[in-house]
Amino acid sequence: MNTLDKFYINGAWVRPLGNETLPIKNPAQNSQIGTLTLGNSADVDRAVAAAKVAFDSFSLTTRQERLTLLHKLLAVTKRRQGDLARAITTEMGAPTTMSYDVQAESGIGHLVSFIEALEQHVEHETLPNGDLLTRDPIGVVGMITPWNWPINQIALKVIPALATGATCVLKPSEHTPLSAQIYAEIVHEAGYPAGVFNLVHGDGPTVGAALAAHPDVAMVSFTGSTRAGTEVSRAAAAGIKRVTLELGGKSPNLVFADCDLETRIPEGIAACFDNTGQSCNAPTRMLVDRSVYDQALRLASRAAETQQVDDPAKPGDHIGPLFDEIQYDRVQAMIEKGIDEGATLLAGGLGKPDGLEHGWYARPTIFADVTNDMAIAREEIFGPVLVMIPFDTEEEAIALANDTDYGLAAYVQTGDPARADRVIRRLRAGVISVNGRDTAYGSPFGGYKKSGNGREGGRFGLEDYLEIKVRAPFQP
Repeated sequence: MNTLDKFYINGAWVRPLGNETLPIKNPAQNSQIGTLTLGNSADVDRAVAAAKVAFDSFSLTTRQERLTLLHKLLAVTKRRQGDLARAITTEMGAPTTMSYDVQAESGIGHLVSFIEALEQHVEHETLPNGDLLTRDPIGVVGMITPWNWPINQIALKVIPALATGATCVLKPSEHTPLSAQIYAEIVHEAGYPAGVFNLVHGDGPTVGAALAAHPDVAMVSFTGSTRAGTEVSRAAAAGIKRVTLELGGKSPNLVFADCDLETRIPEGIAACFDNTGQSCNAPTRMLVDRSVYDQALRLASRAAETQQVDDPAKPGDHIGPLFDEIQYDRVQAMIEKGIDEGATLLAGGLGKPDGLEHGWYARPTIFADVTNDMAIAREEIFGPVLVMIPFDTEEEAIALANDTDYGLAAYVQTGDPARADRVIRRLRAGVISVNGRDTAYGSPFGGYKKSGNGREGGRFGLEDYLEIKVRAPFQP
């Protein structure tokens, strides 16, 4: 059993001031694997106080000093990649191969891209009018991260703070504390000064709200649901602090008749089911040219039938369980709603796969003949559930794609480069994948509309953590 009863504050592991506890669960077995002590607002106060003091000196470090620390962080992260992967598999159910190759590796990939961005970053410049511009670190940053991509989101928030000279207080998801605890150990071993990075465990209504509202926090970076992002924005509003949000999605995958259907349809199914569908940018709405719709249905059904679901402790390319009972119940309710709405159940459905009754496993599910006004087409399900919607024209495909409250990602499959450019220009989404090619580390990640604001990753991720200062040139 894992007993997590220490927070990382001011360079040391300290006892929380809060005393409530929460069980740490393994979703594959529905078993308790540990206990986490939750913090309170007083824990937030002392973590922010440590970060505020550390900012006075860390904000004055040179770029080379910060690059040296980042390279040390990279070396330690690489060495502990396996520890991060094992923690992620245990606490949130990502299969062990995916945990190592994708989940934990993201902490390395993002770090390398941020190092490259910092090497090219312009801290001081002279404007055309002769005035001098400086980019300064913003101050103390409060960070609230989710359970579905625990290290990916921690890296996207913590690393740009460390790169720019800001200091931070991290509140990771209380449901995935093991990987966050290891990340704090990594930062400590890399040699960051006391107070630069701080870790406080706790729930959103208590620790998250206190962090967002704290008067000494200059910026809040949040990843999670759109509902929770609204609450964070409200809590931060009184302080007129900067708020960046990476929220929900209902991403369209536009499949045109001129693409390689035999390749693109199975790819789209796999991308939707990846991470058991628990990704905000998952392509969960497949919009298909009606002229090839029947063929697409056959290919989709075949892909769903071959999608393996199994124990995440086993290596392989299967998918694991949903994160917990609440998520399982939500996915089941949405599948039932799709059936009640009259959509055609092409694959999967209610219940658990055979032989996997003990954990929170769901059947990979595809609905066909969906209309865009159905709940399953409009609400984020966050599970291995795909809806397929036919369209007749390019214009209709674009309209359907944009007919959503969200705008995080979109996917385009076509053999015509002119069509790809034409369609992408009109899609209201922040990240576009084309013919199975996703964007790479270092590109900005974020969305339009209720998918949030701000961008994470690379040089654009650095910019969110900086303030611009302009001054007149010195004249005696």
